[in-house]
Amino acid sequence: MSEQPAEPVLRAPADDAEALHLLRTGEIDLEGRMLDASNVTLVGAIRSGDLGAECVYKPVAGERPLWDFPDGTLAGREISAFLVSEASGWRVVPPTVLRDGPFGPGMVQLWIDGNDDVDLAAFVRRDDPALRRMAVFDAVVNNADRKGGHIIPVPDGHVYGVDHGVCFSVEPKLRTLLWRWAGKSLPAEAVGMLERLADELRGDLGEQLQEHLTRGEVRRTQERVADLLRTGRHPEPGGEWPALPWPPF
Repeated sequence: MSEQPAEPVLRAPADDAEALHLLRTGEIDLEGRMLDASNVTLVGAIRSGDLGAECVYKPVAGERPLWDFPDGTLAGREISAFLVSEASGWRVVPPTVLRDGPFGPGMVQLWIDGNDDVDLAAFVRRDDPALRRMAVFDAVVNNADRKGGHIIPVPDGHVYGVDHGVCFSVEPKLRTLLWRWAGKSLPAEAVGMLERLADELRGDLGEQLQEHLTRGEVRRTQERVADLLRTGRHPEPGGEWPALPWPPF
């Protein structure tokens, strides 16, 4: 009896460039669904050549209609958040692409294994530089749902943020657990990032975002960056929109 050929040994992507190549070209093998997610969120393995990893796939067809965001736009907002994250240089959002999948077009994102030793409830209250960067990022993209469960600290100390489908509204909707720095002066690294981002939004980044957002949403993103640079401070809760997400985790 002949032996079956051995499965090729796969390696994890070495960097974000390899991860993006894998996400764009890989074959997705779905393994399950995250039942606590409000929209259809599927997890599985993805492989391309000798590359392999776990991924999250959110098909547009599985998006739940929302009263304050147009139908079928959440995947594009997730991609837009990644594009802003990439332009910032802070790598807040894991590698993310928009592509066809087993249930049609959708967002495909690299799965991130969090550090199980971290107590998230305590961690989100820390004065941590990575969380402060995330707070600035959320102010830029107008994140309406920064829950504790959307914050993923990893063993090497980096902190990722996920679930950015309800970002980029033209209305002020910032809702987050990261209000620790509200009203405080922005650190120098944030000012430098925002200055670079303002330039990018007037150029290639602005054009890329218009593939997924309306012109008005891109313009308001530019204005939020300009407002942050003008005030030089972290935003404060406005009172017209709940400041904290519910549930918080």
